[in-house]
Amino acid sequence: MRIRRVLAGLSTLVAAAVLTACSATSGTGEVRLAADTPSAPQATSSTSAPTKETKAAPAKPVVAAGVPCTITAKACVSLSDKQAWLLDEGKIVYGPVKIMPGKKGSTTPLGTWHVLYKEKMHLSREFDNAEMPNSVFFYNGVAFHEGSLSKYSNGCVHLSNAASLKFFTSLQKGDEVQVVS
Repeated sequence: MRIRRVLAGLSTLVAAAVLTACSATSGTGEVRLAADTPSAPQATSSTSAPTKETKAAPAKPVVAAGVPCTITAKACVSLSDKQAWLLDEGKIVYGPVKIMPGKKGSTTPLGTWHVLYKEKMHLSREFDNAEMPNSVFFYNGVAFHEGSLSKYSNGCVHLSNAASLKFFTSLQKGDEVQVVS
């Protein structure tokens, strides 16, 4: 008998909480039972076989002709070939040009990056104010710039004077840079 009174009391509390919650959220004071709530339309055909939901395979990136980068890149760098290109909508507009990448322990970072900023004459605070003409930064502290094509860099991508000028004038903030091995 005592258990019935406890259960009856609990059911009254639960009903009051549900009514309060429902009236607070609907704003009309109307309470609907789950059975009265409209649901999503159900399939009406009993002859159709159940379908299995399939996920589409992610689209494979499209590689640009003549370079090891995808068509979305504006600049492409191949570290192993020591070459770089400028692209526009997947077509080569400049290059290949010779580059000199970072040395062991200061390697040029692999990946897809975006031009962060440009400086016509950057002075490297890290390397005793070394001049870095036509700098196009695409990674923290790493840039395309004019530099030696016979000595490895400290992580940057060295270009000839003419190539560094072309990269500087062609690339804009936000442009995609791909660096591959």
